[in-house]
Amino acid sequence: MSIGLIGTKLGMTREFLETGQSVPVTVVKIEKGRVLDLISKEKAGYNAVKIGFFRLKNSKLTKQMKGYFAKKNTEPKKILKEYRVENNTEYKEGNEIGLEIFKDKKFIDVRSKTIGKGFAGVMKRWNFGGLRASHGVSVSHRSHGSTGQRQDPGKVFKGKKMAGHMGDKSRTILNLEVIRSDLDNNLIYLRGSIPGSKNSIVYLRESVKKISRKTIQEKHAAKLKAATAKKGKK
Repeated sequence: MSIGLIGTKLGMTREFLETGQSVPVTVVKIEKGRVLDLISKEKAGYNAVKIGFFRLKNSKLTKQMKGYFAKKNTEPKKILKEYRVENNTEYKEGNEIGLEIFKDKKFIDVRSKTIGKGFAGVMKRWNFGGLRASHGVSVSHRSHGSTGQRQDPGKVFKGKKMAGHMGDKSRTILNLEVIRSDLDNNLIYLRGSIPGSKNSIVYLRESVKKISRKTIQEKHAAKLKAATAKKGKK
């Protein structure tokens, strides 16, 4: 149970480490969050912190939300996110939270929406092979073929792989390595790719799983140490 952050995906590039290695990275622009409310165990049964992200025009708000932000005496926010914490006394209403909470983290989890592909056929969506290209097959080369059975059970089972809406689904990538954090510009560089197109919203949090693996820099340092030890024995 810990606080996370929200950002926007800027795209991919590569980082050169001190060792000379080239690492593909995804750059995420972190949006500073403002603490809007503290939820206590006495009132709600659990401790939590409500944080708002991304500025929003007053004209885009409903009357109820205008009253809410006026009561909190803060600028309107587009996304309100509640994070459960063990102790909410560390936070105060109005405080800003940024990239500093991931300062010492080596791995984090990322959630974002995949790129939407619209209505896709079974060959694109499920990697079907399609029907024969000749000998009696007419105008249905890329179709999925039979979908049902005879009189018994006489229906299409739920989960049957068919044509339909592809992409635009939330996906979580676990244990992405943090290559570099730029606190001045609110940028975080994550090793590898993450789902979504440019400027899509990305949710970041601490890794929920215990990680025993080493970072790419730690691996290189261990390799050098082993090589030095081997050379010393000779």
